Amino acid sequence: MDITQDQTLDITSFFCPMTFVHTRLALDRMTSGEKLVLILNDGDARRNVAASAQALGHVIEADESLPGNRARLVIRK
Repeated sequence: MDITQDQTLDITSFFCPMTFVHTRLALDRMTSGEKLVLILNDGDARRNVAASAQALGHVIEADESLPGNRARLVIRK
């Protein structure tokens, strides 16, 4: 998938709720329309970050599984 990114954030070393705390801090520094590419652990972190971002009005443009039990989310602010 070819996605223009404005910022990439690897949060694989964090666990909930810190995964969304770091995501939220990054989104707060971005302007409307910019994209945040997240690399995170698959499972709870993936589901919770996506749901929390959507609840705040952001758009999930991509949600892909990666090797090694990881995932890639693309969030448009």
